[in-house]
Amino acid sequence: MRATTTRLTSGGLAVLTAGLTLTACGTTTGSTASEPAVPSCRTASLTWTLTLLGRDGGGPARARLKAVNKGPGPCVFDGFPGLEIHNGKADSIEGSGHGRPAAVSLPGNGKAAVTVDLRYTPAGTSGAGDWCVRQNEAVVRAPHDTNPAVVPVTDGHGRTTVIDACGQTLSLAAPHRS
Repeated sequence: MRATTTRLTSGGLAVLTAGLTLTACGTTTGSTASEPAVPSCRTASLTWTLTLLGRDGGGPARARLKAVNKGPGPCVFDGFPGLEIHNGKADSIEGSGHGRPAAVSLPGNGKAAVTVDLRYTPAGTSGAGDWCVRQNEAVVRAPHDTNPAVVPVTDGHGRTTVIDACGQTLSLAAPHRS
């Protein structure tokens, strides 16, 4: 990335910025020479849960993917997580979100979580088709991380259950802090 110097109008203060770092109201979201940048969240430093929530009438089924930062320091969850549900090495369904969600800052030591709401077509419903997976676990990754983790699928009481989803993708809502 190319570093640039931006002059602010109040006081002529120069701030060193890199890449897409934003400057507004005299503050920066990136790092300066005296302040290190907050690192991206890594899959291994997050505790993941995938909980099935049921259906809204005859509509799509709902689920919730949640990640808690168990690391000692803060991290930034910047984008959609990777989510895949496989039937062995054959069929799989991947999570897909739309747009560019806002980054979510997570303090360390389990003090906050990021939540992603999911919608999917359950097997046996109208329009489900024949591309379906049935599994009691999913593969997840933090945004911009290539190292996956396997997370069990649970019900609202924390008991292991099975997701039975059809189609090419699971719809992911924008991540938000919870």
